[in-house]
Amino acid sequence: MKAGDLPGILRGRDFRRLYATRLASQLTDGLFQVSLAGYVFFSPERQTTAAKAAAAFAVTLLPYSALGPFAGVFIDRWRRRQILVWAPILRAVLVLLVAALAAAGREGLGFFAGVLVVLGVNRFFLSALSAALPHVVRRDHLVTANAFSVTSGTIIAFVGGGIGYLLRRSFGSEDGGTALILVAAAALFLAAGLMATTLPRALLGPHPAEDAPPGTPRGEAPRTVEALGTVVDGLVDGARHIARRPQAALALGAISFHRFLYGIVLIMTLLLCRNSFADDPDEGLAKFAVMLGVSGAGYFAAALITPPVVRRISKQAWVAWLLGLAALSLLALGMPFAERSWAAASFVLGVVSQGVKLCVDTTLQETIDDAYRGRVFALYDMLFNAMFAAAAAAAAIWLPSDGSAGLTLLAVIAAYAAGAVVYRTAAARSPAHALR
Repeated sequence: MKAGDLPGILRGRDFRRLYATRLASQLTDGLFQVSLAGYVFFSPERQTTAAKAAAAFAVTLLPYSALGPFAGVFIDRWRRRQILVWAPILRAVLVLLVAALAAAGREGLGFFAGVLVVLGVNRFFLSALSAALPHVVRRDHLVTANAFSVTSGTIIAFVGGGIGYLLRRSFGSEDGGTALILVAAAALFLAAGLMATTLPRALLGPHPAEDAPPGTPRGEAPRTVEALGTVVDGLVDGARHIARRPQAALALGAISFHRFLYGIVLIMTLLLCRNSFADDPDEGLAKFAVMLGVSGAGYFAAALITPPVVRRISKQAWVAWLLGLAALSLLALGMPFAERSWAAASFVLGVVSQGVKLCVDTTLQETIDDAYRGRVFALYDMLFNAMFAAAAAAAAIWLPSDGSAGLTLLAVIAAYAAGAVVYRTAAARSPAHALR
């Protein structure tokens, strides 16, 4: 990161409060997700196949993708500070319900519906965080602020995952142990909501620009029925807003493309750890946790590398280089399907994933007007989830249960390489004034 930027960012009291809210929530995200992974994929009495993994990801991600645009409209109308307060509280209540289902050994529709809503509220929460960030840092500090807050938030989620793993070792891998971990997660979500109350009510917007759509309330929360009635018109306006900003449209395309390919690789990683690299479910979970930890180290490395690199070669060039790096790393390290080399590839993909995300986040924050940020970031989250769910569904068709699929990996490598060339060419041809 740029040495002179971060101290100034951290001196901002409101940034620190927003940052603390993010950390508390994302720590709990990691705890929650590891408890679910252990319950669904790594329980001794449950067998994991590609189809089961795909179904689990699709059930939890795809339906929310359809609801994402509705969240965006509300983020552009409701006070974002209130979203940051009440979303974690709602999640705490929902997690307690999921804990009760886990304790009863329920793994059916009701369980996954509860998980779906918890994750859906989380994406709503994270969209509000992204839309709020430009209100607490200067515009010229956005790259560094994103690199610091988003990456450290991701890393703290890995820490939460590690805590979840240790709690699983203490409480046991049975249904009752999972329920106890989920109760702990509910308490931490409540803490995140309390932290958000320290932020001033009106600070985070929305503060609609002069070119906001006619009838957009300025700081007033509309009635729910009226807000829902504006969803379609609002999404059309948001799409037109993006269409006038080619760099923003390309950024969304790049993250969607990467997320699809990364989703296939992550499903392969889960299957390899569960059925190839380990002899029993507990060992498989430990190896999967190591893979996630190594990937998290890559996320941290991306936070250090990305800000100075983009000041030299631009965000668009860096995204293209990262996509190319993904192709090279998977070709050199992934093809043997060996545990150590796959872990090294996971590190590089962590760098790629976070580097692309930081560039996309900053591009959207720089090019999208405040009145539209909520809708655009909700669309961003919708694509993020939908592409991963689509990847899981596609992978389930042909991936073997042990995750070793050479032709699939070669196809992913070729796609990354082609994507790097196409993105760089398209970005070079887009109007220079798109970045403001």
